[in-house]
Parts: sequence; structure tokens; C-alpha cells
Amino acid sequence: MKKKTRYHNLSSEEEAIISYCHTERPGSGTFDRFNREGVYLCKRCDAPLYLSENKFSSGCGWPSFDEEIQGSVTRTVDPNGSRTEIRCAACQGHLGHVFSGEGFTDKDVRHCVNSLSLRFVSATTEQGYEKAYFAGGCFWGVEYLLKKVPGVIQTQVGFMGGALVNPTYEEVCEGDTGHLETTTVVFDPKIVSFETLARAFFEIHDPTQLDYQGPDRGEQYASAIFYLTKRQEATTLALIKLLKSKNLNVVTRVLPARLFYPADDHHQDYYQKVGKTPYCHARVQRF
Repeated sequence: MKKKTRYHNLSSEEEAIISYCHTERPGSGTFDRFNREGVYLCKRCDAPLYLSENKFSSGCGWPSFDEEIQGSVTRTVDPNGSRTEIRCAACQGHLGHVFSGEGFTDKDVRHCVNSLSLRFVSATTEQGYEKAYFAGGCFWGVEYLLKKVPGVIQTQVGFMGGALVNPTYEEVCEGDTGHLETTTVVFDPKIVSFETLARAFFEIHDPTQLDYQGPDRGEQYASAIFYLTKRQEATTLALIKLLKSKNLNVVTRVLPARLFYPADDHHQDYYQKVGKTPYCHARVQRF
């Protein structure tokens, strides 16, 4: 099934860079000297492009990365053969150029990217709490149970994973947006670790069910963890390996985070509002 797309509206300066390959002034971009942990996305389509661990300071005046998220960037040699242009693989938006042989890092590659081609999803809050994104069927149940874990500060349900900007609940339920029902968890790392939350996640839903959870059917109910850092990715993969060693055919997707779109207020803390408990989520010991 072809996925629906709807892109962000761009300013005239963003449009000039992303659609017509202009370049912002060196040193003028938001992300040139920006050092927070998280994921850099395409400004136009939300596709994840780079992890913060691969960003480095080159002194060139533009954000520099020595590795992209696999499959996220395409390369095209300029007609005169002097430079190699890089574009978002999902929407073909212009990012900048890639260079090698400069010796800045061990990988010896520099993606020189316009800040205006990027947006950023932070792995932490302004208060220093960490964030995690879990998708495991109906977000009502996932939120209800993860909120009970000591150290969880805040939760919010919504959508992540597709290229349809500002999706509605009705659009996601049609099953062709690429978005999954997702719960954002803000937690205090001094009290609870990401690994503890991920273990809880694997026990409150059935990670062996493909594109459904209990009676809820459709791709929007798929199991996934959207990681914000390489540490979260590595922890998730290690837990999946452990579960598979227990003969569980885990189908949980491990994906880089995208922009999170909150659902309507009606869906937030749903079970608390209606005074009920989840009908398709229950804690089952798997570790």
C-alpha cells in the first residue's frame, strides 16, 4: 500500500535551499555549534538523517556529520565533477555536500549540511529528563501501564513514523500514513533507566504480533521502539536478542525517532478519564 505524504510548509529561505540547492551563510545556522543529544531530521518530510553521536565540529561554518543513518541520504556528483551533493533519500530535499580526505575524524567523511535543511528531536528535556518513544498497539494501554513505572515523569500519546505532517487520528486509523500509535515517556534517569522501561514495554504487550495487538488490527498498531541515541538502539537490540534466545519470535521494529505528533486531548490518559483498564495490554513476565 502506498503511504500518504504531506510535507511541512517551508519559509522562502528554506525553500531556496531545500528545493533549489542554495546555501546558507557560514556560521549563520542554528545547528552549527549545537551539541544536544538526539536525532536530526529532514526539515521538509521528517525523515531521520543523522544521530547526534555522528556530529562533530569542523570549523567550516555548517553542521558536520561523519555518518548518516543507513539509507537516509543519496549522493549525486555535480555535473562538473568537483563536488558530491547530498539529498534526503525520502523527499530528495537538498541537504548540502559530502567531502572525504580531510582527516577530521577516523571515518574521514564530512557531510556539510545546511541548518535550514534540518530539524531536531532532542533526547532530553530542558529539565534534564530523558525521553523514550514506544509503540505497542493501542496507545491507551501502553501509556496506562508505562505511567505506573517509578521514575516516569510524564507521558503523552500520539503518532510517529510516517511522512504525513500533522496527521489526525482518523487519518492514522486508515492505515496508510506510516504512523504508529506511539507513547512518549519522559523519565528521570536517576530513578529509572531506559533499559528498565524497555523491559517493561516488552512485557506489557506481545512483541511477537505483527501489525496488530490483541483485537486491534492494522499497521498503526505495530510494535516498535523509536530510538533517540545509539545507546537506546543498542539496548533495544540487546533485549530483542535476549527475547529471541527464549524462543520468542520478536517482530518489534527498531527505528530512529521522527517528529512526534500528539493526539487530541480526548486520547491523553484515556483509561484514567473513563475509569477503565486496558483490554489488550497486561504485564507478562518475559525476562
